Parts: sequence; structure tokens; C-alpha cells
Amino acid sequence: MTDHPPAPDTPAPGPPVRRFGPQPAGSALDDPALIEAYAVAPLDHLRVNFVTSLDGAVAVAGRSAGLSGRADKRVFGVLRMLCDALLVGAGTLRREQYRALRLDDRRRRWRQQHGLPTHPTLVVVSASLDLDPDQPALADAPARPIVLTTTDAPADRRRRLARVAEIVPAGERTIDLTAGLSRLRARGHRQLLCEGGPMLFGSLTAADLVDELCLTVSPLLAGAGAGRISAGPASPVRQLRLGQVLAADDGTLLLRYTRPDPDPDPDHPRIMTVS
Repeated sequence: MTDHPPAPDTPAPGPPVRRFGPQPAGSALDDPALIEAYAVAPLDHLRVNFVTSLDGAVAVAGRSAGLSGRADKRVFGVLRMLCDALLVGAGTLRREQYRALRLDDRRRRWRQQHGLPTHPTLVVVSASLDLDPDQPALADAPARPIVLTTTDAPADRRRRLARVAEIVPAGERTIDLTAGLSRLRARGHRQLLCEGGPMLFGSLTAADLVDELCLTVSPLLAGAGAGRISAGPASPVRQLRLGQVLAADDGTLLLRYTRPDPDPDPDHPRIMTVS
């Protein structure tokens, strides 16, 4: 009997892993193609949009602008154009110094051609109503903003903000986001875009209200100090499916994740180039 060396261990089969790059650059997406890439069915849908550094930072020097490049700004503009309403937390509104949600002529024409109001509606989420009614995002808004709050919010602040915004209570001491989104949809705001901040994203995740995450990965190492794109108490893990990858010439990745599809498209994720 001849001794044979032991056979090398064979790894157990696992999920397929595919290489997406490096690959030859494809044709860069023009605006109509970019709009098509982010189109969704005309159903109730909550999309969250964030930018992060390679090492997970949500901001540079306290603001997200330091992470956002040209490709991210293009997608940022398209997502605003497509939505019925833009959801943002009061802290992010103040920290990022939001201006009035006013689209340029080209994007207003696109909305009108597709049967949408000229501008999306700004929705601010604030339990305390600690908001300045003279802030440009509220006072100069082309469409009357909505403020989601609680029935226990201070009456004097409600009266002051009611001059510039519609006050919509959802919950007593804390905001019930499920009820709040239902009230927005009852007003015709079915396609919702959330731009944060992290606390609002964390709360929406905990309530299992997030249908889609558009995540821009900026080719920067921001270093220690900044927080994550999500914050708040721990919540159950939610599984999402990669639906699309866009790549810019500067190394920026624009990722689109959605709820798992029971009948997945074999052509997804789509890999495209944006400049």
C-alpha cells in the first residue's frame, strides 16, 4: 500500500464574488440617463441620501459639504428634483445652513412636464420646535414647508412657526415617524427624500421605514472625530440589496441600496460611470 500525501483542504463553496473593476471607462451618464438611473415606481417610497468618507465620517469640520464632490452634487440635485417632499431633521437644517428649497429653471420645467408641483416641499422634523421662522429655508420657501412635531410641543413656538409653515403633529411627547409619514402621504407626498441627519436616519431605520439608501463614498480619509451617518439607540439590523453602482473619474462611488426584492433582477447591480 502506497502512502499518498493528504489532499489539500477544499474550501466549502460560498456566495459568488464578482469583480466590478478596474475596467474600461464606459460612457458617462448625461442628465436623462442619470434621472432614469434613480427613477422609482409611483408608490410610497422613502429614500435616504448620505455622503461618507472612506473611513466612515459623516462630515468634515462639522458639515457634509467637505465630503461632497461634483458627481455627488449632480446626484443630490437629481434626487431633490424627483421627490415630492424633502425630509430633514431640525439639527441638520441649522448645522448645514439650509437655504430655501428652490430648484433651477431646468429642473422646474422637468417637474412641470411630469405633472409635479414646481418645487418639492420641505419637511422639517422637530419635537421641540426650536426653529427660527426667519431662517431662509422656512421664510423664503417657494412651497409652504411642513414641520412634523408633537402635540406636546410648546404652544408659543407653534404659533410663531405657523406664520411660515404648516404644523403637523405626529405623536404626543415624541414624534411617531410612522404616523408622520402617513400624514405626509395623505397630503400627496408619496416620494420622500431624507437628507438626515444621523439621528433622524437612525430613527427611520429603527421604525423600518427606509426603502432605499443612496450612499456616496467620497475618496477621502477624514480621520478621527466625526460621527457615523446613523445615530441613536440600537435597533434591529435591516438587510438591503445593492441595486446600482456609479463611479466618477475622481474615485467617488455612488451606491444605491434598496429593500430586498423577492424576485431579484439578474442584471443588478448595474455598474455605470458618472462624471
